[in-house]
Amino acid sequence: MQILEIRTPKRVAFVPITSEVQSVVAEQGWRDGILTLYVPHTTAGITINENADPDVVRDIIYETNKLIPFEDGYQHMEGNSAAHIKSSVFGASATLIVENSRLIIGTWQGIFLGEFDGPRHRKLFLKFIPTP
Repeated sequence: MQILEIRTPKRVAFVPITSEVQSVVAEQGWRDGILTLYVPHTTAGITINENADPDVVRDIIYETNKLIPFEDGYQHMEGNSAAHIKSSVFGASATLIVENSRLIIGTWQGIFLGEFDGPRHRKLFLKFIPTP
């Protein structure tokens, strides 16, 4: 297992991490198999979406903040219930195929760490399972 350390820039952000994940795959010599990415935080998540047009990320943040506002009569004492809900919606893990030491993702896709309670230092666990 490998761990990436990611510093997030603000309260809500989608940090592109495709190149960092691909670098770990290459450095570790992982050839063919399944790669699981896991975010061990209750106020962060992971998603795969368009990485070509930055307006897509802006739109996702905008709409997510409308659907799950920061203030909405939540009971959680820490004041970050919206971040917990967003983390649950996006999820804590993603599974990718690795073939010939390359991530198999769509032409326009990228991997993003979703930050919902930042800025913070986050960890991303990478677990590779080789296939015959």
